[in-house]
Amino acid sequence: MIDLIVKALAYSSCIGLGAASVSIIYTTARTWNFVLASMLAWGFYIVFSFTSIYGGTPYLYVPIATLFSGLLGLITYFTVNRRLLKTKANEATLMMSTLGVDLILYGFLNVFSDYLLNVYKIPSKYFVLETKDVILSLGGLQVRTIGIVAPAILVISVIVLNRFLTKTKLGIAMRATIENPELAGALGINSEVVYALAWLIGGMLAGLSGGLLSLIISGYTSVGMFIMVTFFAGAIVGGVYSIYGSLLGGLLVGLGEYIGVYLMSVYVGGWVSAYRPVFPMAVLATALLILPEGLVSIQWGKFLRLRGVKK
Repeated sequence: MIDLIVKALAYSSCIGLGAASVSIIYTTARTWNFVLASMLAWGFYIVFSFTSIYGGTPYLYVPIATLFSGLLGLITYFTVNRRLLKTKANEATLMMSTLGVDLILYGFLNVFSDYLLNVYKIPSKYFVLETKDVILSLGGLQVRTIGIVAPAILVISVIVLNRFLTKTKLGIAMRATIENPELAGALGINSEVVYALAWLIGGMLAGLSGGLLSLIISGYTSVGMFIMVTFFAGAIVGGVYSIYGSLLGGLLVGLGEYIGVYLMSVYVGGWVSAYRPVFPMAVLATALLILPEGLVSIQWGKFLRLRGVKK
């Protein structure tokens, strides 16, 4: 049971990072980013390939995966998204353009997978990297390192993003552009720098999530398409216009999916695992019926005051 809780917390922390990636690009550049799938998958393969070729712990290569996916974000912005934003393309066009880029990057990923297989003789079409994780002994309990690292990185990401958005000139400019792009432009804020920064941060969060997830679930070239559904569900449940809400929404959706699938497989049967993508969508549908604007719309101060009065 402890191992289940640890893995569920690690998995949901990674989903929170991915949901924040969805939010930061959408709120800044008005773009539902389907390139997220390839950014995530490349994070998987960067960690896997470096570990397989050079050895050592996979954690050494997570920063490389983070930077590489951030670079993919910048390439996507400067080659496609920037041009469309300048022509004032609608959200549907912006979204479909990212789907096209994702298919291109997915093709390159398959080429890279074949390269690993043919040149290095590494079985790269399907791999399990969690066997490379380090087991820690804490008070007689055997705990996998990812169960500590992933939640810790989620907390650090929240702190860093908060300080960046509230304490730095660039972060404040980014918030201003998100809240009122026209006014921000009138004040002399360079929106192109803000858009590029959003794609960079969004790509880095996706790559970081993918690099960490490679130590939790199995990897394959289409893994991004599978996990992306949960990322989007988490972002919408938390409130897509709030980075912090998306982090929380991703955390809750990830926990619900991981624990829900486990409980259903125990009481109903292992065949339930094949329908895993249904769980985040069920959570999403339920949340939208109750809170259409996401968790961020809850007035927590008022709620807590009312609870205090009742007591």
